[in-house]
Amino acid sequence: MQMQIMANITHLDDDEQPFLFPLTNSKVLPDPSKFFSKNLFSSALPTNSFFQNFVLNDGNNKEYIHPYLIKPSDSSLSICYPSLSVSSHSMHQVFTPDLTISSSTSSLSRHVISSFSDLSVTLDFPSSNLTFFLVRGSPYVTVSLSRNESLCITSIHSFSSFSSNGSPNKYSLKLGNGQNWLIYTSSLIKFSFSHDLKLTFSNNSSDGAPVMLRIAVIPDSSSKTEVVLDKYSSCYPLSGDVLFNKPYCVEYKWQKKGFGNLLMLAHPLHLQLLSKDEGNVNVLEHFKYRSIDGDLVGVVGDSWLLETDPVPVNWHSNRGLKEESYDEIKSALSKDVEDLDSSAITTTSTYFYGKLIARAARLALIGEEVGFLGVVAKVKKFLSETIDPWLNGTFNGNGFLYDEKWGGIVTKQGSTDPGAEFGFGVYNNHHYHLGYFLYGIAVLAKIDPKWGKKYKPQAYSIMSDFMNLGGGKAEHYHSTLNHYHYTRLRCFDLYKLHSWAGGLTEFADGRNQMGTNSNSEAVNIYYSAALMGLAYGDLHLASIGSTLASLEIHAAKMWWHVKEGDNLYEDDFAKDNKLVGYLAANHRLDLIRCYQSERECKIGFHVLPLLSITEFLFSNVDFVKDLVKWSPSLYTVGDGWMGFVYALEGIYNNKVALEKIRSLKRFDAGNTLSNLLWWIHSRHDYRKMGSCHEKQCCIG
Repeated sequence: MQMQIMANITHLDDDEQPFLFPLTNSKVLPDPSKFFSKNLFSSALPTNSFFQNFVLNDGNNKEYIHPYLIKPSDSSLSICYPSLSVSSHSMHQVFTPDLTISSSTSSLSRHVISSFSDLSVTLDFPSSNLTFFLVRGSPYVTVSLSRNESLCITSIHSFSSFSSNGSPNKYSLKLGNGQNWLIYTSSLIKFSFSHDLKLTFSNNSSDGAPVMLRIAVIPDSSSKTEVVLDKYSSCYPLSGDVLFNKPYCVEYKWQKKGFGNLLMLAHPLHLQLLSKDEGNVNVLEHFKYRSIDGDLVGVVGDSWLLETDPVPVNWHSNRGLKEESYDEIKSALSKDVEDLDSSAITTTSTYFYGKLIARAARLALIGEEVGFLGVVAKVKKFLSETIDPWLNGTFNGNGFLYDEKWGGIVTKQGSTDPGAEFGFGVYNNHHYHLGYFLYGIAVLAKIDPKWGKKYKPQAYSIMSDFMNLGGGKAEHYHSTLNHYHYTRLRCFDLYKLHSWAGGLTEFADGRNQMGTNSNSEAVNIYYSAALMGLAYGDLHLASIGSTLASLEIHAAKMWWHVKEGDNLYEDDFAKDNKLVGYLAANHRLDLIRCYQSERECKIGFHVLPLLSITEFLFSNVDFVKDLVKWSPSLYTVGDGWMGFVYALEGIYNNKVALEKIRSLKRFDAGNTLSNLLWWIHSRHDYRKMGSCHEKQCCIG
């Protein structure tokens, strides 16, 4: 797996060797050796990847590899160009095995992952010598057929017609459902066609070389689409990597073979971020495939540069507080800090415990900003008392452990119960649990540098669990973002450009993230990592964290914030929804699964935790107004949820929201009156929001 990193990387000192929490022999984790090639076990394995279903249970559940749904089975692989089922509550891509490719001679055997990268996975069927190069965003599925091997193509639909189109290396197949598929071969190949039964290709080449077959559906009736597929059929990608070479940019680079230029597909967020200064790409605006994520548009080029908006990484508010608000905030701080009592915490859950840590850390920073330094010392004591036991292994009832099988942090509770802590022990939801811990660690390292130095190895180990950039090479272990014990970017999807929550759990809809694993909490973990970089003077960590937080924000605005008329989601789904409650690779729901579905709850899950970076997540004031107007439900949801609704209202209606916040009696477990007052009183110049005018706060 290729990797390049920015200059000025901070390295761990000699006395700060990579730290591992106590080892565990988890009783709940699956065995990865069933589907991964042995050569891949020298590196930590992915636990939340776009192909995760291929390595769980029987490995035969489908995954969405744009623009196709791919489903492996014993010695075969099925391809579907999915249709979209839409209602006012749901959007779902429907799987039908349009084409199934299998060996014509081999016995049944399962597939093996022989390699993977940020944008690709390679599936081998050893018994048949078939190799599938599945590269995300390729309009073609590419399969290698070894010498003296044959493959069969069948379909659940009837075969209406088959022809070679006058070309020895191109074939057309029309199915009974109206789909037209093209098959290209890298050299002349023997074939046979049995009407309504199967199509067979045989590699009898004299030179012993494999033959590459490229299979693509024609997504529309335009003859121009087929011309484009013909033109770029001879250049095929084998893998794709994502490089972080400079702040607020990611670069896609594909390893390719064949000749000519490379044709790939970009989703709407790619097109939004695609660098306009790069002259090495050509967008084919009229070459499109449908997708639940919006139209996928053709882009020609061997590499893409995606540029995201800089976001400030600030400890305090982005625009400051008016001094006349200090007294009110200090009064709330006095009570909130007085209520801190580490001995009164009864939860042992990483999620709820972490929220209490982050809530207290917010109080310290607010105290700094309003010059109320007396509360900072009290918060520092609380943070040390609550964080230390998790880092030194003395916490009673739970604790962090290191799992060697997959390479990552689990917990004592999660190592024996797959359902404990929302599945944390099977790598579910790591990004929002650990984000709260990391926020508290960053703040404590800032206000107590001596403590920060003592626990720096543990802090970096927690960060590495979800934000490691390593390619698995042990010689790079000194780099702070190349910890070879951990997988690369555990939760973050470098094609979709946002995080998933699913972990080592098989889902029929693929990777997912619901409202209760909120995108705002995903923003929080990368923002917290950036803050930790500032606390330790590690500008590389701060830069990568800020870049990923910015990408999460863009993705939230693209796919979680529903805006009627933007043509991304179907009108039936968009007209009554403002927020997606459940977002999976193949599914969208308006409601939050397995939780309260009142609109105020949905809003709260998309806002929390309330931080300075939240204003960039909700920079579209017109959308915020619509969201607050949409919020009232028929039920009483409680002050805790309403605090987040009032926070959004404060963006454009400050005085009214302030009075509502003053009337609240209860707050979310991660929120306080001090935090809400700080938020409202820092909205005074919100019209400037959206332009990154505080350049010194941006990592660059």
